[in-house]
Amino acid sequence: MESSALVAALLEHDPAVLKPLAAGTQLVTSAMTLAETGRAIVRARAAARLTPGEEQAAVRALRTFERRCFILDVDRAVLARVRRPFPIEPIRTLDAVHLATTELLSEAPQVVTIVTRDVRVRDNARALGYIVE
Repeated sequence: MESSALVAALLEHDPAVLKPLAAGTQLVTSAMTLAETGRAIVRARAAARLTPGEEQAAVRALRTFERRCFILDVDRAVLARVRRPFPIEPIRTLDAVHLATTELLSEAPQVVTIVTRDVRVRDNARALGYIVE
């Protein structure tokens, strides 16, 4: 689960993104996703796009998501991969972090589904052989 999708699920209640969150699905994400999503909640509240109650609900939902996930750290191996080219350039650094984290799962791309709403992540993930929702 990449941050653009998680933000859409928590703040926009996007049904297409909520589907992969169904019970029984093994969720994996980067620590970066949790940080980006937490910041998106703070920014939405500061911009008055969320009421205090909506902000609390989003924070609770983020904590629930975090408890259900296997969380991968952004470590030296991820950062080393980020410094190499991706199939479709240019790609932003944070998007490259998400893709690098996925690649370092050491799972065959055919068994991993990347959930994203970001076009650059989606296009690169497909070019790398991953299933994308």
